[in-house]
Amino acid sequence: MSGPLEPSPLDPAPLDPSPLDPAPLDPAALEQARDQALAAFAAAASLDELAAARTAHSGDRSTVAQARKAIGGLPGPEKADAGKRVNVVLAAVNGAYDARRVVLEDERDARVLVEEAVDVTVLPPRAVGGRHPLTTISERVADVFVAMGWELAEGPEVEHEWFNFDALNFGGDHPAREMQDTLFVEPAGSGLVLRTHTSPVQVRSMLDRELPVYVVCPGRVYRADALDATHSPVFAQVEGLCVDEGITMAHLRGTLDHLATAMFGDGTRTRIRPNYFPFTEPSAEMDLQCFQCRGASAEPGGEPCRVCSSEGWIEWGGCGMVNPAVLQAAGIDPERYSGFAFGMGLDRTLMFRHGITDIRDFYEGDQRFTLALGQEA
Repeated sequence: MSGPLEPSPLDPAPLDPSPLDPAPLDPAALEQARDQALAAFAAAASLDELAAARTAHSGDRSTVAQARKAIGGLPGPEKADAGKRVNVVLAAVNGAYDARRVVLEDERDARVLVEEAVDVTVLPPRAVGGRHPLTTISERVADVFVAMGWELAEGPEVEHEWFNFDALNFGGDHPAREMQDTLFVEPAGSGLVLRTHTSPVQVRSMLDRELPVYVVCPGRVYRADALDATHSPVFAQVEGLCVDEGITMAHLRGTLDHLATAMFGDGTRTRIRPNYFPFTEPSAEMDLQCFQCRGASAEPGGEPCRVCSSEGWIEWGGCGMVNPAVLQAAGIDPERYSGFAFGMGLDRTLMFRHGITDIRDFYEGDQRFTLALGQEA
């Protein structure tokens, strides 16, 4: 005899109970679903657990939800009675859920009040801040000159072309006036620029002050430069101007040597090289002996130096005797008075002092950099 027939793979699979199956409407099944829901709600120890229990016992796949769907498959006279039974169970489930939610929310609020309590009588911790190193070095340079009897002078950063160029002997066709070098201010033809150096402050000082004039002028300046490790469209500069009777190049050299010593320490060596600037004549570039190798890298057999490219010297700034044309533009008699002027970047001065290789570090707002350097500037 053959055994019982195995189901054929071709036989249809058994169907899931139809959502209209009246089995969930059985009073015993409804009571069991209610009791399970109430027990699950009572056992929930957190709002997250309570939400999961609600989904399991009154969600779309729960017995109560299936019972509500099954009502539609009943004959008309039986629908009302079945609906009442389901509504009673549903009301009990929802009531138990709401009651447990209130209890858990009260427990959570009480716990938060304890865990997140704030003693308002205790002063909050103060954030540690620091002055920007460019501000510190600017004031340090100013202190050097104030100690020698000079005055501190300031001027507008949005400047007129006359102060920025014309009064400083820049010709109308000078390349510095082109838009690739200078940032002009709208509207076109206004004659306003973002100052490209602090030299306009020197012109204003000669116009506003009685002679003799001894002023130092720190401040921000602007150029149409792309931002990279050694260039920035905005940077800090300091310039100095001396106009008096009998001023010579020797006074300029002695003043800058004193500044170099104050900035970089005793034994700092400087040199000046001939150069050209429209507002000084004669003009020169001032170099510092490399602070890293002290010039040894330029000697025969010296070790290479990355700081000065083994040249032994680093360019610091420009200087020279005030051009007589600049004195005349300010109404000063060049036959009686002479003077000198100089200018150097404060960013570069800080880079020399601390071995910084990227100018962007000054402007990226890293508080660790600002605090560390500001204390030493």
